[in-house]
Amino acid sequence: MYVPPLFAMGEDDEVLAFCAAHPFAALVTQGSSGLYATHLPVILKRAPSGEASFFGHLARANPHWQNTAAGSEALLIFTGPQAYVTPSWYATKKETAKVVPTWNYAAVHVRGHVSWPTDAEFLRQNLTDLTDRHEAGRDHPWALTDAPDSFVAMQMRAIVGMQFVVASFDAKLKMSQNRPAVDVDGVVAGLSASEDPMDQAVARCVADIRDSRS
Repeated sequence: MYVPPLFAMGEDDEVLAFCAAHPFAALVTQGSSGLYATHLPVILKRAPSGEASFFGHLARANPHWQNTAAGSEALLIFTGPQAYVTPSWYATKKETAKVVPTWNYAAVHVRGHVSWPTDAEFLRQNLTDLTDRHEAGRDHPWALTDAPDSFVAMQMRAIVGMQFVVASFDAKLKMSQNRPAVDVDGVVAGLSASEDPMDQAVARCVADIRDSRS
């Protein structure tokens, strides 16, 4: 992914925190039969050595894992808030008219190596971790142990694990940093006025970057 320095997301911890906060990723590999992509929720774990890995699972019937050898190079793509930006919000439009539309967005491409654990202990731990992560904070959180063991065992026979060891990443946070301050203010105001929750999320992100630089 092309990342101009102005749009670089930040330090490694900030990038990994972004991935953890947007855990529905696209796994892309080059398999024996060509390119494969699968969308799946993942969870981030750090080893005592500092090595970062993502864990998840795929349907056993999915040909992706069967056509991608364990240890193969892979890409995990994470995306965050995104929104169209009209030049009508720019104050400089009135001054020069030399403005064009653009798109604000946040994305991380993580490079690494993928493997496909199939042992029951790995799968059960993965399901437990994912469930606990996304049930946290609910009034009546569901736990894997709420389901009968025989039923869980049957479900696990229909999946394979996904382990992705991180090697490097490209992280992009394009949020109007290249515009003059008056244009940034216009973008924040314009997106904030939208009823679309995604537009409002981008407005907050643009405003946070603006305020951190003031």
